[in-house]
Amino acid sequence: MGMIKQNAAGLNGNSSIIDMMPDLYSASLSTYTASSQKPPVVPVGNTSMSRSKLLTNLEVNSPQRITSWVDSMKASSPTHVKSPHSLTEDSNSSWMQLRHPSALDMFEQIIHASQGKQIVMFLDYDGTLSPIVDNPDKAFMSNKMRTTVKKLARCFPTAIVSGRCRDKVYSFVRLGELYYAGSHGMDIKGPAKGSKHKKHDQTVLFQPASEFLPMIDEVYKELVEKTKSTPGAKVENNKFCVSVHFRCVDENEWTELAQQVRSVIKEYPKLRLTQGRKVLEIRPTIKWDKGKALEFLLESLGFTNCTNVFPVYIGDDRTDEDAFKILRDRGQGFGILVSKFPKDTNASYSLQEPEEVMNFLQRLVNWKQLNL
Repeated sequence: MGMIKQNAAGLNGNSSIIDMMPDLYSASLSTYTASSQKPPVVPVGNTSMSRSKLLTNLEVNSPQRITSWVDSMKASSPTHVKSPHSLTEDSNSSWMQLRHPSALDMFEQIIHASQGKQIVMFLDYDGTLSPIVDNPDKAFMSNKMRTTVKKLARCFPTAIVSGRCRDKVYSFVRLGELYYAGSHGMDIKGPAKGSKHKKHDQTVLFQPASEFLPMIDEVYKELVEKTKSTPGAKVENNKFCVSVHFRCVDENEWTELAQQVRSVIKEYPKLRLTQGRKVLEIRPTIKWDKGKALEFLLESLGFTNCTNVFPVYIGDDRTDEDAFKILRDRGQGFGILVSKFPKDTNASYSLQEPEEVMNFLQRLVNWKQLNL
């Protein structure tokens, strides 16, 4: 099956896995052959991402880039969301109904497209399974959502793919039946128990950025110290990446915060800065993201070079676009963007909030149980 397994202890201090990454990606990606299946048809053509509007990899060593950083920070705020259309009621309706229709409204078409294929579920956490909250340490999912996800995992292989530390996500979800990919897929582990979809006794464990752990810890401590003068700023150590949350920072302080972050990471050329939903994220400069994590998990589940698999990825953040794009490029399954606002996206469908995500997942469970 070509599954990659690594022991966490064996990776620490070993740079060989980083050195082999280019060959690893080439070998892994070459095993996937795009099938003739296309995502369920939507009435209007695909929408491509407008990378010029939102920076995906913010430049660090250029002082003039601070303005671009702040513009990108504003763009991640719901109050500043921009789209190719103005946010009028008509354009909002057009985006939802024509370009990225509701996955609930299109449920029957989605099920029809999945006939004869194994559905595999990939779920972001913040803003998808739990509401977005001011304090990221209190992003708790409801008991009803947890019950729904537990039922989902009994019906389909299910993974949580998050920018959060894997242990933190697990502490929120508390379901041993799932696959967990933390730190944007840089920390992957399979079910601890109770998954009938698990192919091996040994849990999947893949940590392609282990050699960066000391550096990430060092940057985290420096950022905590540097940003403590900015009210509302919160620095989170997600093990293989560091998140600087600015949801509670006054917008007038964003330029200062961006300068503080830059002053730290400009000394670390092996790290890069990316933008999430009201968060600046510092990650290792390896070619690994949520899209690569999705492909790795499909391979781990035994779906290498398979045309009878139907991956569904649900997420609300810009970092989920890497996974949405993978599914479009593969011509298998589809992405669902969780958003109340029109956005450029590679997803095929939309849901407006976690409550709708839960309803969609419950309908999948009900359909599966009726067809056992």
